[in-house]
Amino acid sequence: MKRILLALTITFSTVFNAISAQDQQTIKVTIDNIKTDQGAIQVGLYNTKATFLKNTYKTIRTKAKKGSVEVIFKDIPKGEYAISLYHDVDNDNQLDTFWRIPQEPYNTSNNAKRKFGPPLWKDAKFNLDNQEVHQTINL
Repeated sequence: MKRILLALTITFSTVFNAISAQDQQTIKVTIDNIKTDQGAIQVGLYNTKATFLKNTYKTIRTKAKKGSVEVIFKDIPKGEYAISLYHDVDNDNQLDTFWRIPQEPYNTSNNAKRKFGPPLWKDAKFNLDNQEVHQTINL
C-alpha cells in the first residue's frame, strides 16, 4: 500500500511539475546603443501598472559592454509586463537624476519614452503568452 501511494505521489508530482513548467515563459532583452563599458545595466521587470517604475517584480544587473548586452528573465508566468532599464555609468546602484530628470541613459520596453514625465504603463506594456518574448531596447 505504501508503495502504491508513493508511486501515485511521484506520478502526480511529475505531471504537476510538467504542467507548471509549460506556464513558465522567457523574456529576452537586448539593450542596444550602450556608449561605454563603464558601470552596469540595471533591468527591472514589472508585472502591474500599480508597481511600474516603483517596485520591480524581478531585476537583473549586468556589466555594461559598449554596443549591446542581453539579459534573460526565465520562468516568468504568462501575463502582462513592462521593462525599465538604465545604464548605471558610475556604478552607484541608482539612477542619477537632477530635479527628477534622469542624468544617465534609460529607456523602457517598446522604447516608450516621453518628453515630459515618465513613460506610461500603457505604452511600455507587452503580453507574455505561449512563446518567448524578445524586446530590443535602445539607450
